[in-house]
Amino acid sequence: MKIALIGLGDIAIKAHLPVLSQLPNVEWVFCTRNRERLRQLAKQYHVTETYTDYRDLAKAGIDAVMIHSATSSHPTLAAFFLRLGLPVFVDKPLADSYEQCERLYDLAESKQVPLFMGFNRRYIPLYKQHLPGVTDKTQASAPLLSLRWEKHRNDLPGEIRTFVFDDFIHPLDSINVNANIEPDDLYITYQSTVTGVQPLLGRLDVQWQQEGALFHASMNRQHGATVETVSANYENVSYRFDSFTEGSCWRHNAEERLKLADWTPMLATKGFHAMAEHWLEVVSAGKQALCFTQRNLHSHRLAEYLVSQVKRGE
Repeated sequence: MKIALIGLGDIAIKAHLPVLSQLPNVEWVFCTRNRERLRQLAKQYHVTETYTDYRDLAKAGIDAVMIHSATSSHPTLAAFFLRLGLPVFVDKPLADSYEQCERLYDLAESKQVPLFMGFNRRYIPLYKQHLPGVTDKTQASAPLLSLRWEKHRNDLPGEIRTFVFDDFIHPLDSINVNANIEPDDLYITYQSTVTGVQPLLGRLDVQWQQEGALFHASMNRQHGATVETVSANYENVSYRFDSFTEGSCWRHNAEERLKLADWTPMLATKGFHAMAEHWLEVVSAGKQALCFTQRNLHSHRLAEYLVSQVKRGE
């Protein structure tokens, strides 16, 4: 299998290349406009085929492509390779508007090729092991009563659309386990701040109730520290995780500490190993389950609604 990687920036270097380079039976092709970085990374990962123009990949005989470039370039790059009939992986978000996302999925459907989204939090092993119905709804053994996902940052208020699509979409997608809530059913609160000449979004909270469960996504980018916490409740059983590697479970008024094995690689704890394996399965099959496509689209639809509502209140 021959797969091209486009965009060799920080996310590719820190999160993807250390995992992808270990996968067997895959020949990698690198593509970036940064010639010096291309040379360095090709040497480091023993990649012999490189390009500076993504359009040249059309003649490279690749089987699929992974896009790790800036969000603004995602629609153009994804559309180019979908039109070639190639499976495409895109780091979240697919685009910074729902309209563009919908067009890309329509194109993927017309070409009968998968369009895969890089939501690594769907694959975190600690959560998959202990939170039935959160990472995989089909594995639920007990009704989920509530799920709260908080992802905070320090001193980083941002422009509304960038805040929502590039960052808040993580906790939003993570609680979007049913992927069918109507936007009108969301309860939205937010705080803005003035930095420089324009107001910026400092905090955003979204809640809804569905199928007897309460869902809450929260992001405060004026928090005292960069932290991420997940809380889930079932009947008389509660979980809380302050990291991807350990947490607590309470039942019968007793606490049990939960953690992954000490030797678990850091990127595996963040879901990148399992996500890469799933992506290769999708490439081999030439299709992905409809539930993934529906959730990808729905999370972007909710993000678009949030942008419109916050802008309306400004």
